[in-house]
Amino acid sequence: MIFVTVGTHEQPFDRLIDAVDALVANKTIQEEVFVQYGYSKTPVYCGSSSMLPYDEMVRFMREARIVITHGGPSSFVMSLQNGKVPIVVPRQKKFGEHINDHQLEFCREVEKRQKNILVVEDIDRLGDVLTNYAAYTEDIRTNGLGNNAAFVKNFEDIAYKLFS
Repeated sequence: MIFVTVGTHEQPFDRLIDAVDALVANKTIQEEVFVQYGYSKTPVYCGSSSMLPYDEMVRFMREARIVITHGGPSSFVMSLQNGKVPIVVPRQKKFGEHINDHQLEFCREVEKRQKNILVVEDIDRLGDVLTNYAAYTEDIRTNGLGNNAAFVKNFEDIAYKLFS
């Protein structure tokens, strides 16, 4: 299952909804898709809800094979916390999706520094990123999501030295 969330910002994010709907309609996406669409248009080819309670968001994040999210940090960090490498499509001012390009700028920096998200600025790339998701995320899964495991290992080593 693919889970898509556009958050709760009052400006529509129809560009993402239309792109995902088209990918389902043309069978580029052949699995179930659920979309939290907020104030955007209702998708035609996907299961959907305007808003979701927090526990439902967490459930969808856990159950999804892939999470596609807007560029709000709470959404893509929740995805990371649930072991997913999110595809992040930042809202952009030029499309009337936000009042400025802070999501775009922030996501570029996170991708550059943390290397644990896939930023899709050009919506026409979304189909390719989904089709080749495993290849795009291979290095991220190997290196980027290992920080928690590395921390736990270091902590265990310190604790072992203290108590042995």
